Amino acid sequence: MKDMMVGVDLAKSVFQVHVASRTGEVQYRKKLSRKQFCAFMAQQEPSLVIFEACGSAHYWAREMEAFDHEVRLIAPQYVRPFVK
Repeated sequence: MKDMMVGVDLAKSVFQVHVASRTGEVQYRKKLSRKQFCAFMAQQEPSLVIFEACGSAHYWAREMEAFDHEVRLIAPQYVRPFVK
């Protein structure tokens, strides 16, 4: 597993992607549409992908696992502390 974490804020049409090292050092942030997000994640090396648990998170978790990413869903109350 690569030393990268990808945090994703899911929305209806635009996703916010936050890529950081496992130590917490921010690499970059991107704003992607649904189509761009899927293409972007397909190009990334396998890494840890973190979603807030919601209705569509389970669908996206299966999609990311198809690209060999490790996926974790976190409860909404832990999202804000995770970002900090």
